[in-house]
Amino acid sequence: MITATNATKRFEDITAVDHICAEVKDGSVYGLIGSNGAGKSTFLRMLAGILQPDEGTVQIDGEDIFENIAMKERFFFISDEQFFFPNSTPKEMKNYYKRFYSKFDEARYRKLMNGFGLDENRKLRTFSKGMKKQVSVICGVCSGTDYLFCDETFDGLDPVVRQTVKSLFAEDVADRGLTPIIASHNLRELEDICDHVGLLHRGGILFSRDLDDMKLGMYKMQCIFPNPLPDSAWEGFDILHKEQRGSLYTITARGSREELLARVNALNPTFCEMLPLTLEEIFINETEVAGYDVKKLLF
Repeated sequence: MITATNATKRFEDITAVDHICAEVKDGSVYGLIGSNGAGKSTFLRMLAGILQPDEGTVQIDGEDIFENIAMKERFFFISDEQFFFPNSTPKEMKNYYKRFYSKFDEARYRKLMNGFGLDENRKLRTFSKGMKKQVSVICGVCSGTDYLFCDETFDGLDPVVRQTVKSLFAEDVADRGLTPIIASHNLRELEDICDHVGLLHRGGILFSRDLDDMKLGMYKMQCIFPNPLPDSAWEGFDILHKEQRGSLYTITARGSREELLARVNALNPTFCEMLPLTLEEIFINETEVAGYDVKKLLF
């Protein structure tokens, strides 16, 4: 399990990470959300032992990560900017990683390189940004580590490759308990893979919740009424958001599914349906309660 306790990192007069307290349980898929400059990359570099906290601790299973060689074999870091040796090929990078990761699966590496249509003997400097990220992802999932730290990993990937990478992550989570931590500024990228999400803002964790807990007791409904309803008709509802366009009402409210449907049906709608909530909608509703506008924080 990964724990950060009051982890802080400063660069001269800039506090990039400000007393972060976070916990990532093994086998979960943790999404780290935040706008550009929120501190996501700095926090991931602290998790990867590249940066040492100025204050607090960042640990895996109770052990500090910085300058802990044995601990670093347990994770693989995929940075936003891909760094490879000059004039190296994927094959040469694979051989390099094999020296440090004793569980590196070379057979799977070859299968994935062929599946992605990548030439392991071609110079990486001739690869596109997306192709370089594919090589990093392949090396990451084949390294056999317990943790995978991903900084904007889906940025630059086309939709088909993006879904393939998510499937690889999900497969390793299910098969061997891999724990990915995926940093992104885009909520939509993470809603179909993460089970826990933390919102990073101005260097601190503003919000960290399990998605199933967040969805519990929160529903979105679309209803059509023959005549406009007075505001008094909605008394008794715990409404988080209400929007009206003519006779169409879109409502997000708390309560049990059965209770909400019963209350709406008592208003005699001509049409009513329950809709799934997106991750963005969940965060907007939750952060507005806390006094923040998630749209300003992320977009």
